[in-house]
Amino acid sequence: MASKVLRAVVLGPPGSGKGTVCERIARSFGLQHLSSGQFLRQSLHGGGEVGVLAKQYLERGLLVPDHVITRVMMTELEKRRAEHWLLDGFPRTLGQAEALDRICELDLVISLHIPFETLKDRLSARWIHPASGRVYNMEFNPPHVHGIDDVTGEPLIQREDDKPEAVTARLRKYKDAAKPVIELYKSRGILHSFSGTETNKIWPYVYALLSNRIPPLRSEEEH
Repeated sequence: MASKVLRAVVLGPPGSGKGTVCERIARSFGLQHLSSGQFLRQSLHGGGEVGVLAKQYLERGLLVPDHVITRVMMTELEKRRAEHWLLDGFPRTLGQAEALDRICELDLVISLHIPFETLKDRLSARWIHPASGRVYNMEFNPPHVHGIDDVTGEPLIQREDDKPEAVTARLRKYKDAAKPVIELYKSRGILHSFSGTETNKIWPYVYALLSNRIPPLRSEEEH
């Protein structure tokens, strides 16, 4: 493990493969994969003040606003001041990025660029297990039984914003919110962008970048 604590972020639109890239980085380099979606689900089940607030938005089918998700994330990051970590799904907006600045300095930001049509196809084929956040893709990662979660046997759902008619608006909204965040990290010289249609083709370049910052625990070939 490197002597300096490494703080990294993976940015990318919905369907870009952020979660997959983060899991591979976590396994290969020993960074903690911190997912904003996972922390949000935990806060919902925890029943605290922030969880109750978040639930009110989610039950109405609304995005959880900046101040709520920021409180969730700041609480979790405060507990991990001495640890290497990798953020997935946060920051999504300039306000969130500014909040993150107040508690730490990032070393590395990875931005994934995937063609619009690829994202549209991936999202429209995506189904999830609501309780765990497990994601399936009906084209390249389907469940063993159609419509059923592999682990629990519970039904899968397609989120309203993954339905084809909602995807275009969702991607446009992400792009508008992410643009100033990307510009901020670019101006600091810590942004590294990777483009492609397949995670497997992007991964070797991400692996090479990280290898220059922190010793790998596993070789790239193990993936």
